Amino acid sequence: MLQIDGLTWTLTIGLVLGLLALDLILAAVRPHKVGFGEAVAWSVGYILVAVAFGVWLTLAHGGDFGQQYFAGYIVEKSLSVDNLFVFVIIMSTFAVPEEHQHKVLTFGIVVALIMRAIFIALGATLLSLFSFMFLLFGLLLIYTGIQLFRHRDEDPDVENNVVVRTARRLLPLSQDYDGGKLFTRLDGKRVGTPLVVVLLAIGGIDLLFALDSIPAVFGVTDEPYIVFAANAFALLGLRALYFLVKGLLDRLVYLSAGLAVILGFIGIKLILHWAHVDIDESVPEISTPVSLAVIIGILVVVTVASLLKTRNDPSAKAHPGSLRGSRPSEED
Repeated sequence: MLQIDGLTWTLTIGLVLGLLALDLILAAVRPHKVGFGEAVAWSVGYILVAVAFGVWLTLAHGGDFGQQYFAGYIVEKSLSVDNLFVFVIIMSTFAVPEEHQHKVLTFGIVVALIMRAIFIALGATLLSLFSFMFLLFGLLLIYTGIQLFRHRDEDPDVENNVVVRTARRLLPLSQDYDGGKLFTRLDGKRVGTPLVVVLLAIGGIDLLFALDSIPAVFGVTDEPYIVFAANAFALLGLRALYFLVKGLLDRLVYLSAGLAVILGFIGIKLILHWAHVDIDESVPEISTPVSLAVIIGILVVVTVASLLKTRNDPSAKAHPGSLRGSRPSEED
């Protein structure tokens, strides 16, 4: 079992909060369109921080925990790319001005970290008390993977999201953005701008992704510290990654299918672990090195196949996938 003292937890959380604060300050002080060079610099910087943390963890606590961290980080990073698809759809649907997308993304990352911290604490507690939670988590991931594969060529219906519909029904809203303000005055009344709905939509999406990503990372490690670190460092690079790859996301046509397979694989791994612990120790388990190899292999195959597909068929377009079918349009 990984032994992490209070000081290490404090320093790790402090590092994450410090990087988040830097993002928030930059978004508030200098709202601007993020260029390719800036996005590359930030993306490389965050990846180097994540890798440096993994190297430290390996040297300080052993190679097994280091492998668990890198496996968890890669899983969360790949799920984050799918998250970016949905962010792009939300930004496009609500026509968010480019100079304010930085702020919206930083808000989304903060909310995602808070939600995932809550789910990590809850998941770790449940797993320590009830071993059958490994079975439930495994079944949840397999179900999610099947649904994602079934609807891999669809986009989430943002406008019909329950959070968005509730906000439109309950809140007085204006039609136009007023700079980066959440509220403005219309005919003498204080009303919300579309930015309020955008932030609520981002928060709702963060909740759904937390429900999937936390069981997924617990499938490669049951250490809460590693789960938190893998999630935090994967999410911290999300803002820069958005501006770096949003023009390339359409080319990853097989990403949703690949993520569905990864979720199903981790689900099977969790079920085998439960069976090994609760039923019979002779039931085989999937080791961390094997998990890491399978996950990387799937992502490599998906990426190469996607690029070949779009090169041969330029009209092919990627979709983030959905956990349920899109609602029929009014014309259907």
